[in-house]
Amino acid sequence: AARARAMLLLCTSMAALMAALQARGAAGLACGTASGRLHKTAHTCRTLTTRLSASTGSTGGRTSAAVTQNAEKDAAKRTAPMDLNPPRGTRDFYPEDMALRNWLFGQWRRIASLHGFEEYDAPVLETEDLYIRKAGEDVSQQLYNMEDRSGRRLALRPEMTPSLARMVLARQKSLTLPLKWFSIPQCWRYERTTRGRRREHYQWNMDVWGVGGIQAEAELLSASVSFMRSVGLTSAEVGVKVSSRGVLAELLTKLGVPDDRFAATCVLVDKLDKLPADAVRQSLLDGGLPEEAATTLLEALAVKDFDELRRIMGADSPVVRELEHLFDLAEAYGYRDWLVLDLSVVRGLAYYTGLVFEGFDRSGELRAIFGGGRYDKLLSTFGGENLPAAGFGYGDAVIVELLKEKGLLPDLSSSEIDVVVFAMQESLQSTAVSVASSLRRGGKRVDLVLEQRKTKWVFKHADRLKARYVAVVAESEAEKGLVRLKRLADGEQTDVPMEGLAEYISADGDKQ
Repeated sequence: AARARAMLLLCTSMAALMAALQARGAAGLACGTASGRLHKTAHTCRTLTTRLSASTGSTGGRTSAAVTQNAEKDAAKRTAPMDLNPPRGTRDFYPEDMALRNWLFGQWRRIASLHGFEEYDAPVLETEDLYIRKAGEDVSQQLYNMEDRSGRRLALRPEMTPSLARMVLARQKSLTLPLKWFSIPQCWRYERTTRGRRREHYQWNMDVWGVGGIQAEAELLSASVSFMRSVGLTSAEVGVKVSSRGVLAELLTKLGVPDDRFAATCVLVDKLDKLPADAVRQSLLDGGLPEEAATTLLEALAVKDFDELRRIMGADSPVVRELEHLFDLAEAYGYRDWLVLDLSVVRGLAYYTGLVFEGFDRSGELRAIFGGGRYDKLLSTFGGENLPAAGFGYGDAVIVELLKEKGLLPDLSSSEIDVVVFAMQESLQSTAVSVASSLRRGGKRVDLVLEQRKTKWVFKHADRLKARYVAVVAESEAEKGLVRLKRLADGEQTDVPMEGLAEYISADGDKQ
């Protein structure tokens, strides 16, 4: 049927060409010869089309109906109203949304700067292999991936750490350690959307490379807590669960579980905050863990204090000493009351190797607020020499939800417009443009009314923008080189020389 349709299309095209040639009948022998050849080709085309139609037999009617149905669907799509919503799990940022986003990013950048971190960025489009080498937690199944025209497999980044590792590896021999870098990338994952979880989000990442001790994690936690304090959150509202994959590794070794079961066990244990303990226990058993080992493991991971942890792991356990050191450093930093020992936290990403942590809403309304940990062996995944590293990621959607719930979102409705400039008549528009340009050169934020409007509309517009002044360019004042300036706070009007308008506004603002 497809071949028949193609032949019919070819015949139609040839018929049109023949008609054109015949219309130019006086074009000579060449035209006549070409026309004769086209007649023969068209006859062959019609014969083949007839045979193809006959060969479809009883299915011809169904094929024709299907073609008609598809055409009707295509026509309906073209005439149906366009869906004006963004793709599921994504967002539009209208000006008021951008104001909030810029405020949040500004807070993140300020905290990163206070802690001595430098900003970096990387392409949102990376090679797919970067993420499927050692991702974990089904990230490879959540990729937005594609093949380009050259056959290369690409993906939109689901997280930033692999891109950072690639960048560090590319200049590993020339970079001066330690590195303290941060970024605010947009990330993409095809996953189920829930409150605070989207298919695209922005994420504040802070990472330290080249520091093997727990001091790196302590500094990172200091930055995360500093941010939460800066936006009005307290330790009574938000906590940070702290654990170490080393605890799980030591326990599994003591229980005789093979090393090759470690990664799979981490993935199952990571579900403890999402599923009942019995369900996780059954998953461990189904995964090949002996019953006694599964029971002992879950009991140990339920420990919430160091005394009990030392009893189980032994006072000389390196992992226990490392965790205790972190809590001591937290005391010195001043955020000890934010931390909670929770050994069930292992984080889903497969590249974590040591201490891990996760911010959480103490009311239990929201998913993890942020998370991170140590990943000392990531570079070897890409064929490089390993370098100690630790970092965290903070999603924008969940923190905005939390601040909204706590009533802590800032009032960003105040305008950044200093002056609205408009001309009373069209002939004065050039003068209004000169006034606006002069004010902008003087550092003032100006909204120039671009079309002829009534005075009433202009002042309503200025009120909506919450502008401080309206500069009226009127004929009588303009002839004298003056502008009528109205201060909207109290309605006071003053005629001010055009040349000194920016300076006058600055001085007037200082008086208020």
